Amino acid sequence: MAEGRDVQWVEVTEGQAGQRVDNFLMTRLKGAPRSLVYRIVRKGEVRVNKKRVKADSRLAVGDVVRIPPLKLAPREAVRDVSDNLRNLLAGSVLLEGRDWLVINKPSGLAVHGGSGVKIGLIEALRQVREDLDFLELVHRLDRDTSGCLLLAKSRNALLTLNTALKQHHMNKRYLALVAGRWPARRDFVSARLDRFDAGNGERRVRVDAGGKVARTRFAVREAFAGATLMEAEPVTGRTHQIRVHAAHAGHPLLGDDKYGSRESRRTASQWELSRLFLHASSLTFPEPTSGKPVQIRAPLDDTLDAVLTRARRGN
Repeated sequence: MAEGRDVQWVEVTEGQAGQRVDNFLMTRLKGAPRSLVYRIVRKGEVRVNKKRVKADSRLAVGDVVRIPPLKLAPREAVRDVSDNLRNLLAGSVLLEGRDWLVINKPSGLAVHGGSGVKIGLIEALRQVREDLDFLELVHRLDRDTSGCLLLAKSRNALLTLNTALKQHHMNKRYLALVAGRWPARRDFVSARLDRFDAGNGERRVRVDAGGKVARTRFAVREAFAGATLMEAEPVTGRTHQIRVHAAHAGHPLLGDDKYGSRESRRTASQWELSRLFLHASSLTFPEPTSGKPVQIRAPLDDTLDAVLTRARRGN
């Protein structure tokens, strides 16, 4: 990001109203890491109507935001989106409405930058979609998970969709390939989950009686020699929930380097699976304006399709 020579004075539009100051700045200051945004707000370099604000302050229509000139050191700058990533994201939009869009998130792409990740999906999309004043994630997917990801293009849509998510009016279903033969009668896993530091800053999740309530519905979709294709529906939305619940049931996901077993790693290697087999295959949510249900499906990528082909051949 080049050095800005002048202070910017930006008037908040109707589409930006209600947005937090930090998120507003992240959209305007493409290339700036969130840590830098927090720093300039804390130091009072960002003003709203000539007054100091906090990062979580909400903006209103007509507010005038002072944005200072920035010079980013190469080590802290968010990377510019590459042509390959730009084209990939442009071709990954499954469906788009007036104030929302659903993208088929590629595996290996974090939804947010940070912790060594120079650019995440949201930062990249903000660069790609320069026509949008507002773009926020409604929910998240793990870095290695692919599939349906919903984003809001207005503050009102974000609030409406977040409410739908909290009230369980949004349905998310995943395809997961697990090790071994899943018992046909086991269609529900309820086990409390606790997050912990596994060392080197890595956070993991384990089943723990003192953890948070977590429930997942499972249904067998196809059985193979040594593995089972499952449909998983998380009733709650805990970190790594499907992965940990499947491992707790004795059938870890193939390609899972955190919660996998010797058996799952052996089968993944046999079928040339180099990524986590977890895909958000469908998403149903109420359209923010009309309230009518929108259902979207995301096709498996070529890598996962090829693994299923090998599994069906018994290879």
